[in-house]
Parts: sequence; C-alpha cells; structure tokens
Amino acid sequence: MEYVPAEFLMNGCNVVHLATGLVVGYPPCPHIRQFKEFIEERYGLPVVIGTHPIPLKYMETHNRLPFWEQAAMRELVDPLMTERCDIMESYN
Repeated sequence: MEYVPAEFLMNGCNVVHLATGLVVGYPPCPHIRQFKEFIEERYGLPVVIGTHPIPLKYMETHNRLPFWEQAAMRELVDPLMTERCDIMESYN
C-alpha cells in the first residue's frame, strides 16, 4: 500500500479501487480505512472501496456475524449494496 500508488500515478491512474475482497473476507480487512486515508492523503488519489457488488452469499453471512457490525463495515460498503439481489446473486 505504501508504494504501489506511486506506480499507479506514473501510469496515468486517476482513481484507486480497493478490491471488494477486502470487505467480504472474514474478517474484513481491519486496515481498509487506513489504506484509503493514506492513499488519498499521500498520493492525492481518490479511493473507491470495492470493485463490484458484494456477492449475496457473503452479505447474508456477514449480516449474521458480529464483526461486520462491530467494525462498522456497512458505512464503507453502501456503494456495493444494491436493491437488485439478482446482481448480488450473480456474483455468488
């Protein structure tokens, strides 16, 4: 995380997407907020959390486990949520 964004900039990148896998793994990456803050501050690149909707099977599991709520992950993943469960299910 420390040096890769410099490479992105040299290659014309104008936004960084942190993988959805950082959110849906168990437990979700506990450093994702720090990664976002660091990249935005150090490199001036906007950071988007997620690359695609959260697979429905992961969302259902996380909703039943305490870590998801304890880590306030929902606020980070709002853009990855969709009313259309068929899209989330297609990522299963």
